[in-house]
Amino acid sequence: MPHDGAGGGPENAIAAEAGLKANAIGFLDALVIGLNSTSPAYSLAAVIGPIVALAGIYAPGVMLASFVPMLLIAAAFYYLNKVDQDCGTTFSWVTRAMGPWAGWLGGWAIAMTGVLVIGSLADVAVQFGLLAAGLDSWAANALIRQTLTVVVILVMTAICVIGTELSAHLQDILILAQVFFLLAFAVVAIYRVYAGTGTLDSIEPSFAWLNPFGAGGTALTGGLLLGVFIYWGWESAVNLTEEVEDSATAPGEAAVWSTVVLLVTYVSVGFAVVSYAGTAFLAENAGEEEALFAVLAHEVMGGWDWMVLLAVCTSALASTQTTIIPASRTALSMARRHALPPPLAHIHPRFRTPDVSTWWVAGIAIAWYLVVNQISENALLDSLTALSLLIAFYYALTGLACVIYYRRHLLESPHNFLLIGVGPLVGAGLLAWLLAESVTDMSNPENSASGVSWIGLGPPLVIGIGIAVAGVLLMCYWRVRDGRFWQERRGVADPELVHGGKS
Repeated sequence: MPHDGAGGGPENAIAAEAGLKANAIGFLDALVIGLNSTSPAYSLAAVIGPIVALAGIYAPGVMLASFVPMLLIAAAFYYLNKVDQDCGTTFSWVTRAMGPWAGWLGGWAIAMTGVLVIGSLADVAVQFGLLAAGLDSWAANALIRQTLTVVVILVMTAICVIGTELSAHLQDILILAQVFFLLAFAVVAIYRVYAGTGTLDSIEPSFAWLNPFGAGGTALTGGLLLGVFIYWGWESAVNLTEEVEDSATAPGEAAVWSTVVLLVTYVSVGFAVVSYAGTAFLAENAGEEEALFAVLAHEVMGGWDWMVLLAVCTSALASTQTTIIPASRTALSMARRHALPPPLAHIHPRFRTPDVSTWWVAGIAIAWYLVVNQISENALLDSLTALSLLIAFYYALTGLACVIYYRRHLLESPHNFLLIGVGPLVGAGLLAWLLAESVTDMSNPENSASGVSWIGLGPPLVIGIGIAVAGVLLMCYWRVRDGRFWQERRGVADPELVHGGKS
């Protein structure tokens, strides 16, 4: 295999010279993509039961507390993107601040999160779409559901390849549908609580529910771990930095604002669900996960429950597409800096998107989904649980990289010290703590979805360790095969860029 950055062929050389399509989308498109990447309706459906089981009426407060580390890390993304607009985000920034070894592992973690979750998201989109259409028997048929899931992944991947503008337009439609359905659900639920027409053990909402410490420290810890999952994904807006107008600031601003919009959405729906259903019902049915939201939809909306089912469907569908973006852009960035095989740096000459890396991500995600499903449905849930390890790792790494890369500028002003130094450092510390807590929790097989032991440990931890080991082995192999990336040296933020310039 040739070792030139363009991939060795004339077509690749042209594509590499062309680069990604600049100014393809604007701030609002980036914001929508960041929101959809978190899959708000699906995330709520997946975690509202477990969070209430942990925190009771204080579930909205726990979701509020989960927002804090995300906002601090979003600030790190904003300031790092300001001085380095690279679609590889964490990979590029950590490499510049901490060296190629740490940067490579950060990039690997981002790429593998996509592989782990894309199949599950598409599966949920298919399942809830079939339920909304009244095709319950199809949704219960594993062969039909898995076949349609693969089709959905292929279609969404094709849309990502055809163009960033098409992706953004589709995302605009999906987020509007999702937000409308979620708000309709929340409004109807609250109205029925005050009207006394609820069918479950309703409780009138109170601002006291926003106290995250009300349920005790253990509940807060567990809730924060779940919060890492429900807020994860907003940084997809920054992975499109080379394709967004005003690339030095707009993608970072979109990332920050998306976390704020998510906070309002999660807390609002959290209030509605807890007040309508009551804590006992939610705690008893916490293990039902997404199915719990389907039950609540029927209880609240009656014959209009298809609206909420469709909200979860569109949420998962949107996130299937947007989750491909960070994984494929990170692979592109790594390949063009010789950290991965050169063909992954290929850019489609017409659509100017990273077609090879996008199809590779989709192909590996499909294979993972099908293989893990053959083990058991719970094994797929365990692979999703392992996500929190990778997410906490690369978020914490990014926060630390921000402090290190800006180290010569932190004492220039209180603004720099607090927002670029203390904030990201505290966010990184919180996520490192959550990472350690996750490892401890996942080491116990009884805490896994399957409840079985793999080599004496819980399956999610084994999956996480396996991904880390595979990454280290691949990194060492490529270091021997092509060592150019490892010649890069650590640096510091360019003073001109820090003080208002653009790269």
